[in-house]
Amino acid sequence: MSSSFPQQFWSGLRNWWREQADANGLTGAASLLARNLWGFVRDSTPERRRSRYGDMDYDWEHRVNTTSGTVGWQARLLGCFHSPYQPTEPALFHEMMASLPIAFDTFTFIDLGSGKGRTLLMASEYPFRKIVGVEILPELDRAAQENIQAYKSPTQQCSEIQAVCVDARDFELPDEPLVLYLFNPLPEAPLRQLIERLEKSLAHSPRAVWIVYHNPLLEPALAVSPFLEKAGSTPYYSLYRNSL
Repeated sequence: MSSSFPQQFWSGLRNWWREQADANGLTGAASLLARNLWGFVRDSTPERRRSRYGDMDYDWEHRVNTTSGTVGWQARLLGCFHSPYQPTEPALFHEMMASLPIAFDTFTFIDLGSGKGRTLLMASEYPFRKIVGVEILPELDRAAQENIQAYKSPTQQCSEIQAVCVDARDFELPDEPLVLYLFNPLPEAPLRQLIERLEKSLAHSPRAVWIVYHNPLLEPALAVSPFLEKAGSTPYYSLYRNSL
């Protein structure tokens, strides 16, 4: 067991409990905690563990390790209080990128909650100025660092890829045009805080920002924002851009 794991666990649980209790009351927070922990136990069975290797095709093709099947129990448990790791399906990612009406070489791509870095690698197939992954869990960040070093593709168009281990709420957004990728990296309250920080950043440094929200379970946090406008959607993702 990592020596830092107990500290991460109790810190994550404490912050999560405070946010959920504020939003849903003590009873609601307790009920959600019980469901999350039961989900963790259920997903730890041998059958469920084997099923998580169903996303291996990308890894076999590119000789990397982005599967959810090899995520350790500590990171999975911490994911109960942040966001469970799940890599993006390649075909859907490319569909999302194709829906962006932008000149890629003028934008920086940022994945908030980047996990083991699969999305960063797939984004490097586009000519972004720079690609940054932001991940709070050290185990997943280490895997992302290794994958970035191992990744080789004849069609790669961006080689400036960086992974940083930090809470997405504390990450300083660059003062340049951005594509922000979200795959439910945060609970509702922290997500709203992130959107508020983005608004302040844009007020300080006006620029174009697009948000690609995969599986938008908490879309109201974006929809109610006065500085964002919806630019498109499918059953699998939504696109938002700042009002210019």
